Amino acid sequence: MAVLVIAEHDNANINSATLSTLAAASKLGSDITVLVAGSGCEAAAQAAAKAAGVTKVLHADGAPLGDGLAENVAAQALAVADGYEHILLPATNWGKNIAPRIAARLDVAQISDIIAVDAADTFQRPIYAGNAIATVQSADKVKVLTVRATAFDAVAAEGGSGAVESVTAVDDSGKSSFVGREIVKSDRPELTAARVIVSGGRGMGSSENFDKVLEPLADKLGAAMGASRAAVDAGYAPNDWQVGQTGKIVAPELYVAIGISGAIQHLAGMKDSKVIVAINKDEEAPIFGVADYGLVADLFTAVPELTSAL
Repeated sequence: MAVLVIAEHDNANINSATLSTLAAASKLGSDITVLVAGSGCEAAAQAAAKAAGVTKVLHADGAPLGDGLAENVAAQALAVADGYEHILLPATNWGKNIAPRIAARLDVAQISDIIAVDAADTFQRPIYAGNAIATVQSADKVKVLTVRATAFDAVAAEGGSGAVESVTAVDDSGKSSFVGREIVKSDRPELTAARVIVSGGRGMGSSENFDKVLEPLADKLGAAMGASRAAVDAGYAPNDWQVGQTGKIVAPELYVAIGISGAIQHLAGMKDSKVIVAINKDEEAPIFGVADYGLVADLFTAVPELTSAL
């Protein structure tokens, strides 16, 4: 079966979520095409061609595609979509912005956030904040899917030998314009790709405590920093740290939850982590229900002791 993957990239490299999307695509067929749409994105196209399992890369290079505007990228995908039975995108903010536009124009029902492929027309996706798994079967001629990256092991970024083919870039749709971008620079790993994450919740009490208590532990572990929605809403941590149903979905090798009660919305974003460590003074906190290791203690005493012991 012919599968089209729309790559998320920075015009130089494709991101890890796209590599996980390719893993999902490999379960649907061996004829996998990747669309790399951008401006000055030849390096990203070459990187996509080297990914394991990729048969062909469609390289669309034009100024209207440079900033990743959803209307233009969706139009580019539709321009090359003929002949593909499946169109896949990562279930990132970027992919979630583009996939519905493709599905609507094709007059098909999008299937969101898949975590497993049972058959060419049957997929699994979480519902009720991950407390139930729905098996969805589609009779649509074209299946438009977004893929939860944490559910599929990323394919190897090297070793493939896909052919790169240039395609004509679409014109600007005129429906939106790029105004600006605020980029947060950090020496820490990117949250969704980190092997270790240290997260704080409402129990941290202030942004100063994030800096004073959590940062030293994260530094020792080489970890990314995360936060619960309650902590973000209270202004203790920036929005791009939020882990949960309305934040980022993560599945690191180690997730350390500090001062986080474990509301269902937060658990939906991190319960697939390989090892979960929880520190909370409330022994009835729901976080202990999913934790592999739990410590009932005052975080302001326990965390500095843990940091000094590492």
